Amino acid sequence: MAELKLTVDGVAETISDAPPTRTLLEHLRLSGRVGTKEGCAEGDCGTCTVALVAEGADGSPGYQAINSCLVPLAAVADRQLVTVEGVAAGDALHPVQEALVRTGGSQCGYCTPGFVMSLFTAYYDRDLSERAVEGNLCRCTGYLPIRKALADLGEPGDDDPHLEALAGYTPPTGLRYERGLDLFYRPTSLDETLELLQQRPDAIPIAGATDLGVEINKFGRKLPVLISLEALPELRVLRISDDEAVVGAGLPLSHLEFRLAGVFPALDEMLYWFAAQQIKNRATLGGNLGTASPIGDLPPVLLALGATLNLAGPMGSRQLPIEAFFTGYRSTALRSGELIVSVTIPRSLPEGAYRRLSRSYKVGKRGTDDISIVASTYTIDLGADGRVVRARLGYGGVAALPLRAAEVESWLEGRPWSEPTILEAGRMLREAFDPLSDHRGSASYRRRLAGNLFERFFWETTAGVPA
Repeated sequence: MAELKLTVDGVAETISDAPPTRTLLEHLRLSGRVGTKEGCAEGDCGTCTVALVAEGADGSPGYQAINSCLVPLAAVADRQLVTVEGVAAGDALHPVQEALVRTGGSQCGYCTPGFVMSLFTAYYDRDLSERAVEGNLCRCTGYLPIRKALADLGEPGDDDPHLEALAGYTPPTGLRYERGLDLFYRPTSLDETLELLQQRPDAIPIAGATDLGVEINKFGRKLPVLISLEALPELRVLRISDDEAVVGAGLPLSHLEFRLAGVFPALDEMLYWFAAQQIKNRATLGGNLGTASPIGDLPPVLLALGATLNLAGPMGSRQLPIEAFFTGYRSTALRSGELIVSVTIPRSLPEGAYRRLSRSYKVGKRGTDDISIVASTYTIDLGADGRVVRARLGYGGVAALPLRAAEVESWLEGRPWSEPTILEAGRMLREAFDPLSDHRGSASYRRRLAGNLFERFFWETTAGVPA
């Protein structure tokens, strides 16, 4: 196929001269839609926000805010988009624009298009909490009038043309796009994907592209062959039973935040702090694991919950405990042509345990929109006598790869869940890792966090636990 088709602000486009890795933002600006801005080019500031029509967590189509600076153009082929130029109907301002004008929510105006689009998606999603604008930075207006505008929004009318546009949504379908030596595939089955990976061992699988988008923007990385995983039903499963949850590697994190709410409290907490909505609407569980970043937020959670990865490749399927998945800095146990299909997270308590304590912590320089300095998750299973039956302590940011504090876990098991135990465990944790110093935090600071966060976990979870 030599063409890409997409619909922007209600206008159908056919593109044949763009490399597949050209960002959506670059395409919009080259086509004259310069209201969408580039700020950080890494998904932090939100000035590039646009709305993508996509399947929501409840299964119905809706508008999702995404960072256009991170999305390869080919990844939105056959999709519908709304930019800031397409929000208003004719000469009449959209209600979100009226609200920003009424409350004085814009000064220099550079960040305003991104705020308009985040408010736009919140208006139709009916989530008018401040989470709607967590992924948008304002450097001069101040957030109070923007928050007032958000709180001031009413409900869409039945004749709203943007609601009518949702009726035409169709899920992503198969695609092969070629320009010069660059190829972009969007297969529709796992078998087809594995065959492509065999044929093109140089291909890079992508899901939301929130990580690869930064490498393209900031480092000029060349990616001649991309295989999108967005249309694979095998990677979008979600099955929950009393004993376990099987979570598809291709589900956006915003779906997990909604559909897994309350099942794993430690995951709920980390997903809240993981990133802003623009990122969570694109990022996936498999992508966060596959990048093998030592400061990824989800590996500590899955380490502490005892997760197993379900992999598929040319030699068939296999299961791998998550602690065996990370083999070094940015390296994994994935074999050539292998993919993460899903993750199984156990729910049942071990024999002899009657209560589980589990919580996640993320320390960064900002709240919900920053890279971790240290991320940790703790799962403690207690017996009726108040002693530790099983301990799992997962960490990110303290070594070249995500790790469990295995020696401290073994030391804890069988001991009373008490202040003396926790103080000694905290001391051991401060000596358990050899982290690096960087611009986010020193090695000594990270060591202190490793112990202090565990002590905090104890004090926040001890109420009602037998002494």
